[in-house]
Amino acid sequence: MHKNAEDLLQLGDLSDALDSNALQQARRTLKNLRPAEVAHLIESSPPYQRRILWSLVDKTIEGEIIQELSDDVQSQFLQGMDTASLVEITEGLDTDDIADILQQLPERVLKEVLSSMSSQDRQRVESVLSYEEDTAGGLMNTDTITVRPRLTLDAVLRYLRRHDELPDSTDTIIVVNRQDQFVGLLPLTKLLISSPNSTVREVMITDVDAISANMPDNEVANLFETHDWVSAPVVDNDGRLLGRITIDDVVDVIREDADHSLMSLAGLDEEEDTFASAVRTTPRRAIWLGVNLLTAILASSVINIFQDTIEKVVALAVLMPIVASMGGVAGSQTLTVVIRGMATGKISRSNAGWLTSRELRVGLFNGALWAIVMAAIAGVWFNDQTIALIIGAAMVINIVTAAIAGALLPIALKGLNIDPALAGGVALTTITDVVGFLSFLGLATIFYA
Repeated sequence: MHKNAEDLLQLGDLSDALDSNALQQARRTLKNLRPAEVAHLIESSPPYQRRILWSLVDKTIEGEIIQELSDDVQSQFLQGMDTASLVEITEGLDTDDIADILQQLPERVLKEVLSSMSSQDRQRVESVLSYEEDTAGGLMNTDTITVRPRLTLDAVLRYLRRHDELPDSTDTIIVVNRQDQFVGLLPLTKLLISSPNSTVREVMITDVDAISANMPDNEVANLFETHDWVSAPVVDNDGRLLGRITIDDVVDVIREDADHSLMSLAGLDEEEDTFASAVRTTPRRAIWLGVNLLTAILASSVINIFQDTIEKVVALAVLMPIVASMGGVAGSQTLTVVIRGMATGKISRSNAGWLTSRELRVGLFNGALWAIVMAAIAGVWFNDQTIALIIGAAMVINIVTAAIAGALLPIALKGLNIDPALAGGVALTTITDVVGFLSFLGLATIFYA
C-alpha cells in the first residue's frame, strides 16, 4: 500500500475515533506513528480535532512533533504554552530546530525561554538566532565534532568511542586549528581504512571551502546539490568554525522554496495552513484580490477608451479576450522559466541578455504561427479580412511583449528587492491585458476609421 493511502486510512481511523470519543483507540494509533507522521496527521485535521490530538500525544516526543509542523500551525500551539512547557519541549532537539521554534515566539516570551535554559544551551541557541533565518547561520546546528591536524587516526578513533552517539548525518569530522579556524575535513571512510598511525593532516581533505554564515539558504542548497554533500561546515568572517549544515536542513529549504514559488503565484504565503479558519484565511487572500481588482480596473479603462469603436464593430468584443489570453499564457511560460532559473542560481546579469533575446525570438515565432491560425479563423468566422489582419497583428505584438516582459520583470523586481514569484504574475497580467487591448482596439480604430 502506498504511503499516501496509509496516511488517509490513519486519518480516517483517527477522525472516526475522535468523533465517537474513542480516545484510547486514538492514543494507541498515535503511539505507533513516528513524530513526522503525527505532525502530518495534525496538519491534515480540522482545527477542532488538532487540540484533541495534541492532548493525546506522548509528552516525551512533543518537541520532535512540533518541529515538523509548518510555521503557521506551529505558532498556534506555541502561543498557548507557558515558559516551562516551551523549555521542556526543546530539550534534546538540535540547536537549529530550537531556534526555528523560538523564532515563532514574541520577543518577551523568547527572552524568558532563553533565560530558563542552561548557560551552554543558551549560548548555542543565541549563536544561531543572531543570524537571519534564511542564511547558513540560521540553518546551522552547533553540535559538531572537531579534531586537530596533529592527532593520529588511532587517537581520533579513541576520542569518538568516548561519545555515546555521533550527531546525525555525520559523514566527516571537522578539522580545526588552535584558534578554532576551519582547516579541512576528515571523512569517516578515510578514518576507517587508513593506517591508525597516520595523522589527520596526512589524510584530511583540504580542497573544500567552508560555507560563510551569511550565505543565503538557496545558495547553500545549490552547493549541496552541486557537490552531493551530506554535511558542510559553517564559518564566520574570520574562518572560525560556528557549526555545520546537514542534508535534512537543505531538503527543508528546497521544499520551502518550492512551496513559496507555487503559493506566491496565487499571492499566498507558503506557510498557509490548509485548515486555517475562515477568519484567518480571508484577510490574507483579500489583499491580493484587492491588488488584482486595481489592475483589472486599469485594463478596463483601456477598453473604455475605445468604446465607440467596439459599438461600431461588435466582433471586436468577441475576439478581444483571445488577444489578452494568448499574451498572458506566453508571458507566464517565460516568467516561470526565468523565476526557476533565478531560484537555482543559473540566471544572472551576465546571461540575462542572451535569455531575453532567445525569448524574443520564441515570441516572434509563436506569435506569427498562432496569429496566422487565428487570422484565418476570424476571417472565416466574421467574413471580414480587415478584422483578420487586425487580430493577427495584435497577437504578434502582445505575445512578443509578453515574452520580453516575462524575461525582464523578474530581474527588475529582484533589483527592487521585490519577490518576483509574488509580484511577477500580477505585473505580467497587467502588462499583457493593457498591451493586448491597446494594440487590438487601437489597430481597429485606425483601420475602421
